Amino acid sequence: MSTWLEVVLLTLMAGAAMPIGAAIAMVERIHPQWLENELRHTVIAFGGGALLSAVALVLVPEGSRDLHPAGVAVCFAGGGVAFMALDLLLFKINTPATQLAAMLSDFIPEAMALGASFALGENTGPLLAGLIALQNLPEGFNSYRELVDSTDWQGRRLVAAFAAMALVGPAAGMVGYHLLSDSPRVVSGVMLFAAGGILYLTFQDIAPQARLENRWAPSLGAVAGFLLGLIGEMLVSA
Repeated sequence: MSTWLEVVLLTLMAGAAMPIGAAIAMVERIHPQWLENELRHTVIAFGGGALLSAVALVLVPEGSRDLHPAGVAVCFAGGGVAFMALDLLLFKINTPATQLAAMLSDFIPEAMALGASFALGENTGPLLAGLIALQNLPEGFNSYRELVDSTDWQGRRLVAAFAAMALVGPAAGMVGYHLLSDSPRVVSGVMLFAAGGILYLTFQDIAPQARLENRWAPSLGAVAGFLLGLIGEMLVSA
């Protein structure tokens, strides 16, 4: 299989986790109280654990390898500040599309980093794709539930919107693969920028939603998400 086709398939797979998560969230009549509370919070926490594993095991180690400490600090902090600014902007606009845009805000730089990793001959591409998929699945699940509760968007219309968003992944992956193949430092900067933004989103949005009063399983979901990423990294390294 050619490398560019592998990039397209992996980014499409990672993006497809968003509509899959939304489709799972459509199931509302099987123990609805349990679905709304404990399962939903566990899924959110699992996504947070997967995000942290992507930051700690792939994005930061790979991104910091070719940059000086000052460059690492600028790119990583810049990602956090940029995602905060986008978060504020989306909050002020406050339309259904803002939640979809929020999902894309971390998916696009991650897909670019994935494509760039293949261009540079790294072996972390499949692992990063898996971690992105693990992140997008609970994001799709949670965003669907929030949009159903707060807007008149329903059912298949929402799932179709999420499926359309998945197509952005291959485009971003191709940008990273073709345009950044001769710029390893830019690739490192993109990875660190994404890592800083993801870390901001994890503690701003995901961690506060994951906790559930008098329930302990949701927090264990974060451990499971990170552990899955850790095992994947160990298998790739071996």
